[in-house]
Amino acid sequence: MSEPRIAVLLPCYNEEAAIGATIAGFRAALPDAAIYVYDNNSKDGTVAAARAAGATVRSERIQGKGAVVRRMFADVDADVYVMADGDATYDAASAPAMVERLLDEQLDMIVGARVTQADAAYRRGHRFGNALLTGMLARLFGRSFTDILSGYRVFSRRFVKSFPVLSAGFEIETEISVHALELRMPVAELETPYFERPEGSESKLSTYSDGFRILRTIVQLYRIERPILFFGGIGLLLALIGLGLAVPLVITYWHTHLVPRLPTAVMVTGLMILAALCLFSGLILDTVVRGRREVRRLAYLSHRAPGIDRRGDQGGA
Repeated sequence: MSEPRIAVLLPCYNEEAAIGATIAGFRAALPDAAIYVYDNNSKDGTVAAARAAGATVRSERIQGKGAVVRRMFADVDADVYVMADGDATYDAASAPAMVERLLDEQLDMIVGARVTQADAAYRRGHRFGNALLTGMLARLFGRSFTDILSGYRVFSRRFVKSFPVLSAGFEIETEISVHALELRMPVAELETPYFERPEGSESKLSTYSDGFRILRTIVQLYRIERPILFFGGIGLLLALIGLGLAVPLVITYWHTHLVPRLPTAVMVTGLMILAALCLFSGLILDTVVRGRREVRRLAYLSHRAPGIDRRGDQGGA
């Protein structure tokens, strides 16, 4: 029984001050792992520092973390994937325990739930957005994670190779979590320390712009994953407005058999037509979502479960 091939994936943008320490930490924690640094158009010495530290360095020219993750997942071939940021904030020493649990329990993803006492490391605005998004996913899928935005994760091969990666930026963590929840994959969380960035390393996140992204992501998730509820809710609202406007018209017609406010009657008719269109749109899109989920599930099942060879089990996923 061969040992699983482990790949450490580190997306980077202007992390010259931290990438060397990050690579050294994962090299010590996972000495047999292949470490890949994917540079995203850094303007400092990130590439040189990563090469000096002994990592395999590759580049992704399309800007955005989502584009980098898409390239990493497509290019790198391994049995277990460990993904973290290159800013030395995640605890590399936790990686062996995460990998071991993934293999022993035949999971498809382990999320490193961040634990820190330093407000500077994990800002309050991001904590609030994290909690908001976590609650939303719990309502959508019936379960969620405590740290939905964590960038520290361990994946199985069948997760990585069945994940289409559609996001462009930092919302990639949300898309990863949705992929796991949507396909009802076996997943888990493991608390890991979270540190402040080293001196000279700056965060690429913005509380306000990323907060807007979180809100936009919530709306998009609701629209894509629950089209009946999303479009049905809009249709219900339009129908209620139409009925509210129609009541005085019905009362007047009941007493006079006349419709004196023709523009209002036309508006009510239009609102009710739009409400019906929203409902049928939701029904059609729900069928599309189910079909897409089946395709993803089949792609997922085409790969073996993690830890099969280690346990000596027979068969695939």
